[in-house]
Amino acid sequence: MQINVNGESRDVATGSTIAGLIDTLGLEQKTVVAQRNDDIIERHAYASTLIHDGDCIELIRFVGGG
Repeated sequence: MQINVNGESRDVATGSTIAGLIDTLGLEQKTVVAQRNDDIIERHAYASTLIHDGDCIELIRFVGGG
């Protein structure tokens, strides 16, 4: 199925979750805030939040520094 991730089109398998997408992109779940179709997804719900065809996902990664 086709989704949009941070403005780019991407194919993902049916049944994919936010957690799976974050892992596929090589990101750490604890440093990412996820938004699906204008709704912020709670971190504890990443593994149970299914992605649907046409969803718009925004992933924002926190980077620490000094």
